[in-house]
Amino acid sequence: MSKQPHILVSNDDGYLAPGLLALVNAVRPLGRITVIAPEQNHSGASNSLTLSRPLSIHRVAGGERDGFFFINGTPTDCVHVAMTGFLDEKPDLVISGINQGENMGEDVLYSGTVAAAIEGVMFGVPGIAFSQIDRGWNRIDDAAKAAHDIVAQMLVSNLSKNHTDGMASLLNVNIPNRPYEDLYRWRVTRLGNRHHSQPVVVQDSPRGDKIYWIGAAGHVKDSSEGTDFHAINEGCISITPMQLDLTHHARLAAMRANGWDRG
Repeated sequence: MSKQPHILVSNDDGYLAPGLLALVNAVRPLGRITVIAPEQNHSGASNSLTLSRPLSIHRVAGGERDGFFFINGTPTDCVHVAMTGFLDEKPDLVISGINQGENMGEDVLYSGTVAAAIEGVMFGVPGIAFSQIDRGWNRIDDAAKAAHDIVAQMLVSNLSKNHTDGMASLLNVNIPNRPYEDLYRWRVTRLGNRHHSQPVVVQDSPRGDKIYWIGAAGHVKDSSEGTDFHAINEGCISITPMQLDLTHHARLAAMRANGWDRG
C-alpha cells in the first residue's frame, strides 16, 4: 500500500478565512493534511520573516477547524517553522490559499499567499498558490473543487518531483468566481504586467497628522494572449509556472561583454 502524500496547507488571510477551510476540506481526500496558518490577516506580507520576537503556535480544538495550527506571524513564518523543526519530516507538497482576490502579474511579488508556496520551494518541496479572482468569497466551494483537481493533477505528474535542475515546481493559480461546471478550462500562462500602482490616499488623523494608505494596484498593462490576465478574461483558470531565479541572464552576459567584470 503506497504512502499517502503529506500536504502542508497555509494562507495569508488567516486561519479563520473561508478560503482556507474550503481548500482544506476539498483536498482532504488526497492525502494527510497539516494546516499551519497565520493568526491574523497578512495580505501583502510577501516573503517576510518575523525576526524581532519569538513565535507561538496554537492548535484549534473543536469545531470545523479542529486540528488547525495557527502562528502569530506571517505566511512565510508558518511554512518556515514547519520545515525547520515543527514537523517531524518535510511534507510532499505545500499549498497556499485560497486567497481572497487575484494574484496576477506583479502581484506575486507582494503576495503572502504566493510567499507561503515559495517558502516550501526554498526547502525543496513543490508549492501551489491558489487565489480567487474576485473578493468576497463568492463561489469559494466551487473554487476549492477546482483546486482539488489541480492538486490531484500535481500529485500524479512529474511536477511533484524535483527536476534535473534540482528545483521544486512552483505554480501560481488564479480561479474565476464561477460555478464548478464552468471551471474545466485550464490555461498554462506567463505572468502579465500592470501599470504602476495608484497614488497613495492621504488623510488627516484625529490628531491632525498626515496618514497614508497604500493605493490600489495598477491597471492591467499586458493582457496579451498567453498571460494570466488573458486566461482569466477568457473565463479560464490560469496556471503559471514560476521560478525563484531573479537573475537577468541576458543582461548578465551583456554586462560582462561590456567590461563590467574587473579584477
